[in-house]
Amino acid sequence: MKLHHLILTLFSLLTSLALAAEDVPGKVYVYKQSGGKPQEMEIYFPPNWEPAKNKVPGLIMFHGGGWGGGTLEQFRYACHYFASRGIVAATVNYQLAGKKDAVPGQSRKRVCITDAKSAIRWFKQHAGELGIDPARIITGGGSAGGHICMLATNNPGLNDPADPKDIDTSVVAYLLFNPAFTTDDAPDAEVDVLKHLSAKLPPAIMFFGTNDPWKKGSDVALKQLKDLGNTTTELWLAEGQSHSFFNRAPWQNLTISEADRFLVRHGLLSGEPTLPAPPKGEKIVKAP
Repeated sequence: MKLHHLILTLFSLLTSLALAAEDVPGKVYVYKQSGGKPQEMEIYFPPNWEPAKNKVPGLIMFHGGGWGGGTLEQFRYACHYFASRGIVAATVNYQLAGKKDAVPGQSRKRVCITDAKSAIRWFKQHAGELGIDPARIITGGGSAGGHICMLATNNPGLNDPADPKDIDTSVVAYLLFNPAFTTDDAPDAEVDVLKHLSAKLPPAIMFFGTNDPWKKGSDVALKQLKDLGNTTTELWLAEGQSHSFFNRAPWQNLTISEADRFLVRHGLLSGEPTLPAPPKGEKIVKAP
């Protein structure tokens, strides 16, 4: 038993070291042109990947940055990890919003959502060459990215006319890292998550620090989902942590590992997380 424990510990350490050393882009694809520039998707494949022989779930993540900033670097570590677990994982750029609404009554956030919808459609459209099952697409994001992916998959509007009309943006699960939901979006229904929630929302896991001011928006969304009869949305909390805590050690490994277990529970992965537990015993706790 001691030898078995030692082997698992060494494996976890090697996995963590390998991921830490691989803060490098995946294979870069351009999925569209918008805002006068190419919008890119970095895709990470499992080891020795042979797409013709495999059809696994796909994961597509959207970075945060206040809708007007941020980079693909935010989810490279997570994408490397989930690729090591057998998922084809992608992190995506999108047209960044201006500092102010360009049109009265229309939120600056709209352009981000339109591109996110295009990215999901591109991912599905190229499922064959990527080796993914288009019926098992997972999405998620951090902060603004969490907001963007929720609207991209639940709001029927804000489509790019150039996108293929026969490919939808539905997904089977969400990984939401302190998503930036807010009642302040109410003036523009197209970007208001609260106007597009339903009891049939696919399983979702949310991570928040208890000191994150953005949590109150998700608390409203969670209550609304509960009132609608949804039972598949989970909230996990890190005591005393603030916004974007998931980007830092040891919370990065903790949240990714719990996201892994969530995907296992819903039949999208198998086995156990391979990241090491934090040395000081930090933990995240599921909210009741």
